[in-house]
Amino acid sequence: MTEPLDGQDINHQEDRMGKLDGRVVFITGGARGQGEQEARLFVAEGARVVITDVLDEQGEALAKELGPEVARYLHLDVSREEEWTAAVTAAKDAFGSVDGLVNNAGILRFNALVDTPLDEFMRVVQVNQVGCFLGIKTVAPEIGAAGGGTIVNTASYTALTGMSAVGTYAATKHAILGLTRVAAMELAHLGIRVNAVCPGAIDTAMSNPAQLDPTADHAETSAALDDLYRKLVPLGRVGKPEEVAALALFLSSQDSSYITGQPFVIDGGWLAGVSLF
Repeated sequence: MTEPLDGQDINHQEDRMGKLDGRVVFITGGARGQGEQEARLFVAEGARVVITDVLDEQGEALAKELGPEVARYLHLDVSREEEWTAAVTAAKDAFGSVDGLVNNAGILRFNALVDTPLDEFMRVVQVNQVGCFLGIKTVAPEIGAAGGGTIVNTASYTALTGMSAVGTYAATKHAILGLTRVAAMELAHLGIRVNAVCPGAIDTAMSNPAQLDPTADHAETSAALDDLYRKLVPLGRVGKPEEVAALALFLSSQDSSYITGQPFVIDGGWLAGVSLF
């Protein structure tokens, strides 16, 4: 594993050890939503993070807020292999090595299958599925060279079931579970554990586009989202990105040291079934 730089208190907390002390973790789609919360939590737990996204203004602002000693932002279109190669080189230049990856970047499009244009289908595949594949392909050798570490792929509740109007998204998330299982088998000898988080309804811009509207009342739209899922989700509310980040932390830390190749559903009980009452 990567050691902290001499003289740097990357955990910002002298009175305790962080779960990721000394780690360097690469996070895609890290400028907002789940990726942003993962970056914040990982830094709080002692990691240095490489935040990547195509939302440059937001990503740069987040990295600046966290501080250059613990965070760097890099532009990365996850569907382009040459950009992965350049980003990993830049990450190593910044922090010496990489021993963790969170494949968080993803997009969602709503459409019935028979109404989905091929270019829309392929764009979702390129970002969600190909992006995850390229992350594993490019970063896994670096993690192995660092002595081992972790990969966390972001799948979905829909990776384990179906849902109308999100067929393309669901197909890519099913594929990510396949990649996760194969990578877990193939990379175990390098000391790399590979798991997947499978979020249900989470209050991010993906499921709540009103968050992108500066004139919207975010508390009101979040409450409306809660109302929508209250009858669908046994816990009676939409999930928080911080809750997904906590699961990603668990899978990136020694707390999950004997777990690999597994999907972890975080959906408030949605997948368990639908209540009639």
